[in-house]
Amino acid sequence: MTLSPPERPAASGKRSRRMLAILELLAERESIELEALAAELAVSPATARRDLADLADQRLLLRTHGGARLLESRTEVPVALRDSRNQEAKRAIATAVAALVPKQRYAVALSGGTTTASVARALASHGELTIVTNSLTIAQLVTTHPQLKVIMTGGALRHESLELVGVLAENTFKAINLGMAILGADGVSPSGGVTTHDETEARTNSAMVQHAQRVIVVADGSKLGRAALAPVATLDEVDLLITDETADPDAVAELRAAGLEVRIVPAARA
Repeated sequence: MTLSPPERPAASGKRSRRMLAILELLAERESIELEALAAELAVSPATARRDLADLADQRLLLRTHGGARLLESRTEVPVALRDSRNQEAKRAIATAVAALVPKQRYAVALSGGTTTASVARALASHGELTIVTNSLTIAQLVTTHPQLKVIMTGGALRHESLELVGVLAENTFKAINLGMAILGADGVSPSGGVTTHDETEARTNSAMVQHAQRVIVVADGSKLGRAALAPVATLDEVDLLITDETADPDAVAELRAAGLEVRIVPAARA
């Protein structure tokens, strides 16, 4: 009898944050030595080595003699790791957005992402709300609240973001009269507008924007002033950006000067 290899155990919150920090360091420096990494993270070389091995197994970096370097094709952090980052900011943003959604019969579209997942949790107390989403994560979150009606798009699955994309997803958004679209973003800037890492995902989210009466972008402060690969919406198509107090004041000022309404919320405390 052939035994299947054991599944990789889920990383703890602390380890997930550490692995995110490794990927962010590599994004800045392209390569790093093991001893320097261990010192930076305040962990033992053995712990840093295990983290590098795990990330290499997931094809998120390339091991080198004595360290690691960034994979040229790696631009997007998997959603399973992203969920542990900037949690207080995301909760604060979600609370602010939920206060803007009418507690009556209303249709809200939610794109995928960890910030929009926080919004979905915050909307759990709303009654007679229809949530339209292409995100498997968000659909799973809201199914535990029977008063919420959930419409899931069709489409092809992106494994990195657990979102359904493509023509089937776009046609779902085109067929529904949306009161509000709530979008996550990988970058928001005056020159690039609202951007994300994947072109197909961007087109799907753009269909959401085009068929909503109001468009709100939710992004923690780290996303402001950045431009990712694929444009989702121009700033003119966005009614409101909600971010947190970690946002760079210069980036906020530039967005406001470009005509975008920006609302800054204080971080929620656990």
